[in-house]
Amino acid sequence: MTGLPDFSIIVPVLNEEKLLPVFFENLARVIHGSGGYSAEVIVADGGSVDRSREISESNADVFIDVSKEPVNNIASGRNAGAREAKGRMLVFCNADILFNEPDTILQRLDEEFRNHPEMVALAAWVETFPSEERIPDKLFHLFYNHYFRFLNVLGVGMGRGECIVVRRDGFFKAGGFDQTLPAGEDFALFNKLIRIGNVKYSKAVKVFESPRRFREYGYLKVTALWTINATSVYFRKRSVSTKWKQVR
Repeated sequence: MTGLPDFSIIVPVLNEEKLLPVFFENLARVIHGSGGYSAEVIVADGGSVDRSREISESNADVFIDVSKEPVNNIASGRNAGAREAKGRMLVFCNADILFNEPDTILQRLDEEFRNHPEMVALAAWVETFPSEERIPDKLFHLFYNHYFRFLNVLGVGMGRGECIVVRRDGFFKAGGFDQTLPAGEDFALFNKLIRIGNVKYSKAVKVFESPRRFREYGYLKVTALWTINATSVYFRKRSVSTKWKQVR
């Protein structure tokens, strides 16, 4: 890569060896089929004890070990990646997602931001891996995608951490992710970003996520955790959950 990249794709990782090979295959299509757009991949590892580090180091442009940082959570991993990033657009995505139509995703992102110069951030539409999708998955995501998009229209500010895209200057102006929050850090960021410029929950950019957390806990429990944490973050500036448990 010569010169500065257009996009920096930042991935927090912790014990993701099962999903990382497929994730990086999908990400390779994002980068090599980018239509002339350049991208760097930054992995911030929170102290994996499986083969995540080995897999990530062989696929990422930049690898950061954040396990010894004073705060080690998903927010600190994302912030560490952002500090190393050179791209004008920061793409934060989880390691358990896949991009829909990856060959054209960067072009579509660029078009979204060029067509909306007042927009500072975008959150992707989220659905379940097609190979694992069940009817409850489809109904759940159908409701919450539209609900979260409506919250942004109302001016509340909502983005899911599965995939968030932020203009570099807007991200740092907002102060990045709140590292004091073990949960709800994505919601808190969008609450700050919406005060800087417009934010959007966009169906033009779609990702598929693993349903593993919903399979482990069920939709009612996950929804309850989302709700109490988001409410607490919005009104008290802190989450109820003291730790976001791994599901692998």
